[in-house]
Amino acid sequence: MIAIIVIIVILVVIAAVFAGMYNSLVGRRNQVDNAWSQIDVQLKRRHDLIPNLVEAVKDYMSYEQGTLTKVTEARAAAISAGQQGPQAQAEAENALTGTLKSLFAVVESYPDLKANQNVMSLQEELTATENKISFARQFYNDTVLTYNNKLQMFPSNLIAGMFNFTARQYFVAPEADKEVPKVDLR
Repeated sequence: MIAIIVIIVILVVIAAVFAGMYNSLVGRRNQVDNAWSQIDVQLKRRHDLIPNLVEAVKDYMSYEQGTLTKVTEARAAAISAGQQGPQAQAEAENALTGTLKSLFAVVESYPDLKANQNVMSLQEELTATENKISFARQFYNDTVLTYNNKLQMFPSNLIAGMFNFTARQYFVAPEADKEVPKVDLR
């Protein structure tokens, strides 16, 4: 009789540990999904601001239509990359950042445009959004690290394998140009 009780207690403990590890994996996976949605919110905000910026500068920049076209194309590529996973999204967003930098550099050469309140406001909003994207990306990568560690560590890796939990990709922006930006303090 005592042996049966001991076996039942052992089975209950094993089941509780098993359920705890499974629930922990599910929680971590959901946390990764939530962190990705936070990046997505900020990227959509960025994508929504860009047409307003292009519209605000296009009348002033009649000779710079190529730059505006590149920004518009990079925005479209970034939007379509959203369904291809974090790495494709990161690459497309990095390309968009590059075209925005070139647009801001061109804006600097137009004194009337540089003084335009709408353009300044949109630039500030984009800068704030870039910072939010950076923080959201860092949080996402931290949650992916925790989740992937859980998938690979014993004994939760056994449960992860049984229930087909898969590792997630980091949101890693490709290396930007190593050129140091020039600062003009005039």
